[in-house]
Amino acid sequence: MALTLGLGLICAAQLSRKAPPPQGPRATALVELMPNGQAHLIPIVILIDGKYYDAASYKASPVPMALESGTVYEALRTGVSQGLFTVGQVRQLKDSWIADGALRVAAPEKPKLSVAPSKGPGDDDDNGPPKLRHSQPAASEPATPAPPVSSSSPATTTPPATAPSAGPETSKADNATPEIPEVTSPEDPNRPMLHRGKSTKASPPQANNATKPAASTPPSVNKTSKPAKPETVQLIPAISDAHPYEPHPYTFDMKPDEEMRFRNKMLALAADEVRARDKQLASEAVQPETPAKPAMKAPASKKRAPKPPQPNFDDVQLRVFDLSYSNEPTLVLTATAHMPQTPTGTSDRSYFITLVARNDIYNELYKAFANVTDSQHLDVTSRLDLIDAVDVDGDGRGELLFRQVSDTGNGYAVYRVIGDQLYSLYQSSAGQ
Repeated sequence: MALTLGLGLICAAQLSRKAPPPQGPRATALVELMPNGQAHLIPIVILIDGKYYDAASYKASPVPMALESGTVYEALRTGVSQGLFTVGQVRQLKDSWIADGALRVAAPEKPKLSVAPSKGPGDDDDNGPPKLRHSQPAASEPATPAPPVSSSSPATTTPPATAPSAGPETSKADNATPEIPEVTSPEDPNRPMLHRGKSTKASPPQANNATKPAASTPPSVNKTSKPAKPETVQLIPAISDAHPYEPHPYTFDMKPDEEMRFRNKMLALAADEVRARDKQLASEAVQPETPAKPAMKAPASKKRAPKPPQPNFDDVQLRVFDLSYSNEPTLVLTATAHMPQTPTGTSDRSYFITLVARNDIYNELYKAFANVTDSQHLDVTSRLDLIDAVDVDGDGRGELLFRQVSDTGNGYAVYRVIGDQLYSLYQSSAGQ
């Protein structure tokens, strides 16, 4: 009996232990996908030994560690893989860095490895610093068959004959990028590496078709005789990690009526924030005047208080996430607002609001964070544009990634949602 009780206490103690916090190295970047299929990668933040650093400047000798040649990033849209990006040519733009490359779509099914792959005689991972390596496919995975040749066109038998030469050698050549000059850095045994290996699961022939901007066409398209213009740039978060991880989707499934209810509640909260900001600016603009003689007080009339002015919202975007898999949605609303015209006139001031709220199990909405600025004060308060939800530290929970826009420049911020509050994990120096 005593032995059983002791074993129960030991098991309970082991289960109660919390997993150690992620230590990295884990880099978070942003893929800019152009309509023509070209892509660029912008480093944002890197996690090293449990601390966050600016990925655009960390160990830049001569290029940042997050942009070393051959580093592979996995693009994740709301936690769902969109493809792989291999760092190729790196260039510097003013005070920032950018990498050129292509977003190659991975295979639809990723083989799960139950046992760690064996190391070859040339591997020295045990003696060197940690490296970011992408999972290699299983050896028994069959090669992708060549497309069948149509019987109605016998003259087209020559292209399939040369197709085998564009298999593994072609993918290696694409990853090697011989035309891009390779940047070498001084050998340092203590310098951690972010190499994840070659993206062997990429499918270059399908990259152009997969990166077409047809899927990113806005919902509201004017039906005219001319084709609608696609989105200019798509922003997709990307992760490169030295340790294996399993991406999880952070979307919250809801019905249309539920989405409309969330939208109305969020717009009501946003209206309160905009009115408060407009009232504050109006009080600051009032100049002190010479006090006038007190007038005779009129008898109090039982009139209803006028309704507060209702802001006019434009470019309303509502995103709903399930960041912690608790079935408690996190709502993020971004919009532009204008106050209605008053008898004293109106202002051409545009308000920019970013509102974050949580909906608990009792269907109660609580404001967690609000950022309100206007077109005349962007030098003081930055505008926050939501990019997406992304797991920055690798613990499985999603964080909110924002882009900061100000008169002094652009930057990035990462916030973690805990309960009804937002906690800042990282903010870049630019844009503040």
